[in-house]
Amino acid sequence: MSNSFSRAGRREEKRNWTPFLIGGVALLAIVAAVVVSSKAPTSIAPQASPYSPNLKLSDVKLSAAENYVGGTVTYLDVNITNNGGRTVTGAQMRAVFKNSMGQVVQTETLFLHVLVQNQMAGYPDLVDLSRDPIGPGQTKTVRMTLDHISADWDNAPPDMELVSLKLK
Repeated sequence: MSNSFSRAGRREEKRNWTPFLIGGVALLAIVAAVVVSSKAPTSIAPQASPYSPNLKLSDVKLSAAENYVGGTVTYLDVNITNNGGRTVTGAQMRAVFKNSMGQVVQTETLFLHVLVQNQMAGYPDLVDLSRDPIGPGQTKTVRMTLDHISADWDNAPPDMELVSLKLK
């Protein structure tokens, strides 16, 4: 009589390592991509333009208003006169705020917007410089909007410099 419960012979299975190798390489590639992308980008500070001496800043006005969430927004309005021969279609303003001892407490570099009188209402609208450029011989009022200024600021107008000019 034959034994129906006899032990079957053990077969050795050959393992396929290819999927594991592909998965490991993919995992290393993902880790390398995360490490490379997580490094802080080196930002280049906006530079003053050789055309800047042709632009005169005057009539600096500071004002503040309360926003909808109860915070204070500070507006910095400045007249820019273009004494050069090119049209300014974009710019940023670097404003350096100091304390009563003359120490820098905050530096902001923000895009400028032109104040244009709204024909339908009595308040001015903010328009991008590309839509309302400052041509040769023109003077326009521009605005910087600041959500926060250091409490140590002495409330004097900041030192200002035009940077990252776009000209036509």
